[in-house]
Amino acid sequence: MYKIINNKIIIQNKKDFVPQHILECGQIFRFEKIDKNYVVFSLDKKATIIETESNYEIVTNDIDYFINFFDLEHDYSSIKNKLINFNNEILNNAVNYGYGIRILKQSPFEMIISFIISANNNIPRIKSSIKKICEAYGKLIDNDYYAFPTLEDLSKANEDFFKSVGLGYRANYMVETLKLLKDIDFDNLKILSTQDLRNELMKLKGVGRKVAECIMLFGFNRLDVFPIDTWTKKVYNENFYVGDKNNNEIANYFVDFFGHLSGYAQQYLYYWKQTTKSK
Repeated sequence: MYKIINNKIIIQNKKDFVPQHILECGQIFRFEKIDKNYVVFSLDKKATIIETESNYEIVTNDIDYFINFFDLEHDYSSIKNKLINFNNEILNNAVNYGYGIRILKQSPFEMIISFIISANNNIPRIKSSIKKICEAYGKLIDNDYYAFPTLEDLSKANEDFFKSVGLGYRANYMVETLKLLKDIDFDNLKILSTQDLRNELMKLKGVGRKVAECIMLFGFNRLDVFPIDTWTKKVYNENFYVGDKNNNEIANYFVDFFGHLSGYAQQYLYYWKQTTKSK
């Protein structure tokens, strides 16, 4: 899948790693596209993804971090084959369309903050708000970019600040959530069952089931969840419909259907539906 040469991660198989698919499928908000290349930020780390004729090069000072971040030790060809074995035409279309998706392994704290901001919001505004938060409370790294703030530093922000960077009604959610997070041991969260982790996350202000499951999927690598939003609800109603169901029931239906592959299936189906609008 990859090799390391001169402090670069060389991606040898373009069929299982496509930056556009990975970064533009709704799981990350801190990245920039420059021409056909991408710059990715996570916590205080940075990586530049450069496309060449035969491969992708990931240039970073934190090779081990980004090997884990991009889940490079995991065989996504095998995952895609398992999904295709469901013999579902819509899922097959989605997998073939977003064939280069990989589920990122991101910071739970960064995901909690990011997905509270994401609720009932649009991508450009989410990215803008997060960038302003980083510039205001994150550490400047090498005079080049700003790290994601620590819990301690971000807790210094007040509701007026969060409103000023575009959070609107979410500003109060953010202040209250930051207070709660001071008393949470993230290591303890990591060992909880999926149901218990969901319940704990939903105690945070502004975190319903959908936001909780996005945090679980992208921050805790819990693959037995299926976040339901506008697009995945459309997928159910148009392609899997077995009767009227609310969002929780639809999520449960898909988890029952896909089991431990639910998180992967969700990403392929979401990306396909959201970007193609089924045209």
